[in-house]
Amino acid sequence: MDIRCRKTRCIYNDRYTCKAKDIVVRKNCECGDYQKGNEKAVDKTKWLFTDNPPVYALQRDTSKMKIGCKADCLFNCEGKCVANGITLNDIKEKPMCVTFLKR
Repeated sequence: MDIRCRKTRCIYNDRYTCKAKDIVVRKNCECGDYQKGNEKAVDKTKWLFTDNPPVYALQRDTSKMKIGCKADCLFNCEGKCVANGITLNDIKEKPMCVTFLKR
């Protein structure tokens, strides 16, 4: 499973790839494991229309990672996310799961 996160200030974010040991998506679709670090937020609009796209970290092996889900989502199977991949967006203060599909 590919886990992409656009919340660049999170301590688990490594070039838009989540490196947390385990994560849980809350009922309201927020990432429950987000921890704000001291890094400056990356202004994604600066590279949106340039020839220099961002560098992404390699996809990580998530077979040893637990991805829990408490949202009323199509991919929530008994509290575990079964999507092929998830993306957490940089919305408001907390990252939100944009892979969410209401059940």
